[in-house]
Amino acid sequence: MSKVSRDEIIEVLKTVYDPEIPVNIVDLGLIYGIEIDDKGKVYILMTLTAPGCPIGDTIAFEIKDKLLQIEGVSDVEVEITFDPPWTLDRITEEGREVLRTFGFNI
Repeated sequence: MSKVSRDEIIEVLKTVYDPEIPVNIVDLGLIYGIEIDDKGKVYILMTLTAPGCPIGDTIAFEIKDKLLQIEGVSDVEVEITFDPPWTLDRITEEGREVLRTFGFNI
């Protein structure tokens, strides 16, 4: 089994989007932690833009589905937390640029 890198995980996570916001979940600042154990299990700690967000399970399923396609990933666990709560400050500069092109004043 090949060793999975954090960079590989991040690149795949950048293909996952909140359906209501045109920015990937990494640049949106939703990913709080990534851990990979020596057996290839990936642990993702993330948040959502709001506690009542109805698409949390959908995003978690998409993350699992996409990460399991990486060679060397044996399993994926996604944990959603609201501690600390997400804020606009977590959006990367790349994410801010995308939002500006869509007319957001950020």
